[in-house]
Amino acid sequence: MRAISARNILKGIVKKVVMGAVNAEITLEIAEDVEIVAMITKSSAERLSLKNGKEAYAIIKASSVMVGID
Repeated sequence: MRAISARNILKGIVKKVVMGAVNAEITLEIAEDVEIVAMITKSSAERLSLKNGKEAYAIIKASSVMVGID
């Protein structure tokens, strides 16, 4: 991967791609029973050639993170 300023980078495998008219929902398996779901543009998913089984990274850069409990 090219150099990037974000420090929260999680390597995973694409488990599911759901293409919509404008966006794509991408599910990455980070570890056994650990998944991250991201919404990206359809054109980005196509440009990255995302498909099941492909290695990809979840790159998280946020100004805040919410935490909740039951």
